[in-house]
Amino acid sequence: MSDLSAPIDQPPQTAVGGPRDGSSRRSGRFWWRAHQWVGLKLSVLMSFILFTGTLAVFANEIDWLLNPAMRVEPATARGEIAWAKIAVNATQALPGGQINELYAPIDRGFAAAAFGQAADGRYKWVYAHPVSGEVQGVGGFMTVQRVLRYMHRHLMLPNKIGIPIVSALSILLIISLATSFLVYKKWWRGFFRPIRFLDARTAIGDAHRLAGLWSIWFVALMAATGLWYLVESLGGDAPDVVWPDQAGLEWTAIDRARGVEAAITAAQTAYPALRIRSVSLASPDYGAYAVGGQDRAILVRDRANHVVISVKSHPSHPPSSWTANTVAIHRAEQLNVHQRIGEMADLLHFGTFGGVWSKIIWFVFGALLTALSLSGASIYGLRLVRQARQSPTWPRFWRHLSAGMGRWKWPATGLVLLSFILIGLAFTRF
Repeated sequence: MSDLSAPIDQPPQTAVGGPRDGSSRRSGRFWWRAHQWVGLKLSVLMSFILFTGTLAVFANEIDWLLNPAMRVEPATARGEIAWAKIAVNATQALPGGQINELYAPIDRGFAAAAFGQAADGRYKWVYAHPVSGEVQGVGGFMTVQRVLRYMHRHLMLPNKIGIPIVSALSILLIISLATSFLVYKKWWRGFFRPIRFLDARTAIGDAHRLAGLWSIWFVALMAATGLWYLVESLGGDAPDVVWPDQAGLEWTAIDRARGVEAAITAAQTAYPALRIRSVSLASPDYGAYAVGGQDRAILVRDRANHVVISVKSHPSHPPSSWTANTVAIHRAEQLNVHQRIGEMADLLHFGTFGGVWSKIIWFVFGALLTALSLSGASIYGLRLVRQARQSPTWPRFWRHLSAGMGRWKWPATGLVLLSFILIGLAFTRF
């Protein structure tokens, strides 16, 4: 948010203290250079992370557009979700495989989804009509949503390496936000200041300041949630809810799917207020079902409210007569502060808590934040071109910008390129 008329070797005249106070001017120069440094040196990596995060807000919708199996006619999807039929049909759609999770439709017009493993061990998504339970298609694990999430979250690197690298960028966001107030005097007057289209540098600079002012709340939110992810990656994550011990269930995959009917019935009886959004099937490792969803608590994931159900089969009887016992009920209101922060972080980071309307807001401000990163670097390059008394051409602009980034551009660019290379390996692995 610095003054574009200032030469490169001195801070903007809008900096704190003004030119008459030498000490304040030196302080202003320091903060201006700090703002410039964090916005420039890793701008390639920062812009990439911001851009992929912005796209990730609507990643499921992008998959919906690309994959007809994910679509249903909204008028036909009114009614109770046929969890048991979806579980059985999805299991039959993976011969020799198994279904591990069931998910309610993300929004109107979306199919329900089942997640599992095929006979060859590869992860699969099975899409089914939420009311009829009819399977509409089977897809691979690496959807657009997965690719964007992995690139944004950890650059396709192993979690222990990639998450700290990406989330550490939140520190740069915090510094950039704090220093912008110090180098832009009386910043609160600039919310409605028009953009001056005198030349490219002036127009980009005014747009940079204007976008920055209106995005203050969003930058702060992204910085806070990013810092939380950094804390989590370094061992400060909230403790998981402890599930009661349950012996593994040595059933066939189809019997585990049939047990969903009894599990859903028991969960509805034990927790009538629960709006069911997901079902974890019993497995050879953990022999109980977990039925999760939403209740009164706000800004929590579906797993925050759940019922653990133990099901006993009677092979000679239909699944509806199988015995189901409630093992535990967990409500979001019972979580401690640490756990509640962990639950709300993703919802606030991606704006998924309010459906399509909150997603639109997050997408718009994510695009603004990406533009802030790009425009900040552009301002620096154009300023150097002007200082050199050269006409602004693309080759000169890129040469000066590259020189300003210094050695930092190589690891930043390398990480971005590496993430694209790792995408191909992920498709072969999953």
